[in-house]
Amino acid sequence: MAEPLLRVEQVSMRFGGLLAVDAASLTAETGCITALIGPNGAGKSTLFAIISGFLRPNAGRVFYDGASVLGEPPHRLAHRGIARTFQIAQPFYGLTVRENIAVGSHLSRPNRADALAAAGDVARAVGLGALVDRPCANLTVAGRKRLELARALATEPRLILLDEVLAGLNPTEIQGMIPVIRAVRDRGITVLMIEHVMEAVMSLAEHVFVLSEGRMIAEGAPQAIAVNAHVVEAYLGRGAAARIVAGAGHA
Repeated sequence: MAEPLLRVEQVSMRFGGLLAVDAASLTAETGCITALIGPNGAGKSTLFAIISGFLRPNAGRVFYDGASVLGEPPHRLAHRGIARTFQIAQPFYGLTVRENIAVGSHLSRPNRADALAAAGDVARAVGLGALVDRPCANLTVAGRKRLELARALATEPRLILLDEVLAGLNPTEIQGMIPVIRAVRDRGITVLMIEHVMEAVMSLAEHVFVLSEGRMIAEGAPQAIAVNAHVVEAYLGRGAAARIVAGAGHA
């Protein structure tokens, strides 16, 4: 079996007296969409920050493409091919959509004209082609989410970490983003996504990891995760799984 592109082993992260991530492990197979889900405060974004080099954990190991990358800073990981988005998009509001995306393009294209041309291609790929030369300050929430994705894609990653890229979108906007994320995978980019929109997780992910109170409590195919009793309890509270099973038995 091929080595996963990303392998996280027994990672722990403590902030003072708070154990935010507790011996968590996960993998992301090359060319697949993997989802990381869990209740608010479970430690998901902290784990992303560790993988992308913004935090160094107290324990554990992170391997990318077979090599240990623990402790490498974000800019070096970006050169290796790891990109991420953030929950709250913070573009450069004084720039156009194209110029914002070109910030990522400059990672591999020092020439401004080349970077701007590449940015246009990325804008079209995420559905921003018609807005590419407009000020990004005029974008809707959905537009800013697409721009956040585009800036990460412009670095030409092999692995992209999507941190709630669908948060704040209405159902129609979510449906519009699902094929965009799938197209990222179809370009050969491995996707690891944090998401609360379960409809999207079920539609997109090939494998799901569930984090609760810093610990991985389940992993598997989306359909199996959706009916896992431990997962139901993590989201809905102790005893919820038993009540749901009991209710199904009387249906």
